[in-house]
Amino acid sequence: MKKFINNVDSLLDDSLHGFAKAHADILQLDTQPTVVRRKQITKPGKVALISGGGSGHEPLHAGFVGFGMLDAACPGQIFTSPTPDQMLAAAQAVESGAGVLFIVKNYAGDVMNFEIAAEMLDCANASVLVSDDVSLPKDHSTGRRGVAGTLIIEKMLGAAAEAGQDLATLKTLGDKINAVTASMGVALTSCTVPALGHPTFQLSETEMEMGVGIHGEHGRATLPLASASDIVKQLATAINTELSPASGQSILLHINGFGGTPLVELYLIYQLAAQFWEQKGVVISRSLVGNFTTSLDMAGCSITVTLLDDQLTALWDAPVHTAALRWGC
Repeated sequence: MKKFINNVDSLLDDSLHGFAKAHADILQLDTQPTVVRRKQITKPGKVALISGGGSGHEPLHAGFVGFGMLDAACPGQIFTSPTPDQMLAAAQAVESGAGVLFIVKNYAGDVMNFEIAAEMLDCANASVLVSDDVSLPKDHSTGRRGVAGTLIIEKMLGAAAEAGQDLATLKTLGDKINAVTASMGVALTSCTVPALGHPTFQLSETEMEMGVGIHGEHGRATLPLASASDIVKQLATAINTELSPASGQSILLHINGFGGTPLVELYLIYQLAAQFWEQKGVVISRSLVGNFTTSLDMAGCSITVTLLDDQLTALWDAPVHTAALRWGC
């Protein structure tokens, strides 16, 4: 394992202090418990948005703290859920009288710990569960995982919260966005968790892992390595089957890298995915390409599609100023 590390045990703390210092104009780092939150206090009457999860997915979630997105993020250890006391501290720090909306990826530890925190809160709160990964069936025992669609939900809900929407409206809106968002990923290599010191699974030079999540786990099938065109066709077909966009439907197309894939390859994936939907008469009106929901150093990518209407398009276009997303500001 070759990593830029002084000490495995202090890696996350060291990284978070560097992150906070690099973006000190927009956010601050609280410790004991660890919370990344906006530098500016949440304005009175605005619903506070809080998300979080295990580290190793950067810039998700801390990179999306700022105007137009999250008020706070709770980073756990690598691929480990944050603790309820982190979520409670975050809520107490940023709640401003209109309640708290938690945005939770559908992983057992995240769901359990956010539920515990919600029960401990003495203010109005609700949760949106992100479950955009169509590599798993709808009736899977633990439900579908929350993956790269999380960013899209955080961005659109962040814009709606800045516009003054109340807690119940935001909860309904978040569930709506989740229902029209679908993702699927593929890995060419595993990732290496620093504390483990070796890849979490092995792939030969002629294999790929189809339907992976974002925690270095196996996907739904190990398949022979295929061309980029064939890979995109498999991913896009699964997403298209799920969402069934009609000809003329406007979509947001998001190509997400897992941390170890260069942009030259991600833009190739975008080109192929765009061709897939354009040939079906679907209108790609918004796009995002890059490493946003990563799995440490995994080589691979995911495709995410969100069906857009006028409301969701306006929310996506609304100004945002965070470490990882910035436009209109």
